[in-house]
Amino acid sequence: MKKNLRNILVLAMGLMTTVSFAQDWNVDSRTRIDMSGGIDDAKTDKMSTSQRATVGATWGGSDWSIHGSTNVNYTLGAGNVATIGVYEAYASTDLMGYASVTAGRQALDYGSGAIMSSNQWGADRKTWDGFTFGLNLDMADVTFGYASSVDSISDLDGKSQMWLNAAKGDGNWNANLLYLSTTVGDADAMTAMGLDLSYAMMGGDLNLNVSYNTATGYSAEDMDMTMIGASYNVNESMSISGSQTTYGENGFNVGSASMGGYANSGSLGYLGADDVNLAIGGAYAMGDFTLGATMNMITNETTNAEDRDVMDISVGYTMSANANLSLSMATDTQGDDETNYMWITLNVMP
Repeated sequence: MKKNLRNILVLAMGLMTTVSFAQDWNVDSRTRIDMSGGIDDAKTDKMSTSQRATVGATWGGSDWSIHGSTNVNYTLGAGNVATIGVYEAYASTDLMGYASVTAGRQALDYGSGAIMSSNQWGADRKTWDGFTFGLNLDMADVTFGYASSVDSISDLDGKSQMWLNAAKGDGNWNANLLYLSTTVGDADAMTAMGLDLSYAMMGGDLNLNVSYNTATGYSAEDMDMTMIGASYNVNESMSISGSQTTYGENGFNVGSASMGGYANSGSLGYLGADDVNLAIGGAYAMGDFTLGATMNMITNETTNAEDRDVMDISVGYTMSANANLSLSMATDTQGDDETNYMWITLNVMP
């Protein structure tokens, strides 16, 4: 315990010294109390508190920048169990005024996030080690990336990933196209593609969304997932939304997105093969308070499985310009099985 505390103190002192010379710095502290299972008396009560602190700093000039950040994760009351690691560490520079290159460890999010997204909710935050090249063209904002990783020094083949993302917006519409290729060792490449479209109507009060994702070479040869949705701003304080997400006969799960379900990513996550999810929700803001609720009604006509209903409720309170408190609850019911999740989260960002 003393050794871990010493390491954390040394790291904190080093970061404080580093940050004092940086041009920009950021700190995010998240304290979360997990009370999952405490709602249903038939299940084992649970009460655990986790802490995640992220400290980052950025240096830069007119055509270059260097960014670094670290995560400290630990569970209160668990003794000396703590992890310290690099979250992001990368350098960016301008390429002759028409492009940019970034090299290092990066948290990346593209399109709807169904194929590539970082996990901002949990302790296991997804990052990519490699290069990204950005082109700001008239036709679209284009990004090409390459990342690689190895499980050990002896595993020199490891995993390599390449992707191409193109985003374009004009007036009331936005489009994003992502292509990802992943190769593990000498195996054939696994590929995924996602197309996301959105269109705003009625002065921006009505928004229509379509997302189509397909993949091949993963756990199944061909996978796909389609979502169509709409949201409407009833007034300045209230909005309603609805969507339908349909999974193909082989489902959809590419393992490189923040879609790990409530326990890992705080959201519904990927569903199973041939599942259809009809989601209806609403949000209301009242001063410093925000309320949100979404009802997910999941059916599967192919397997004739029992219908699954997932109710997701959240309450947020802005305590100050630097602190937010939220309560999240989810009840997942299928037949006689019911699983409950409940978290209280405090975020402090000076």
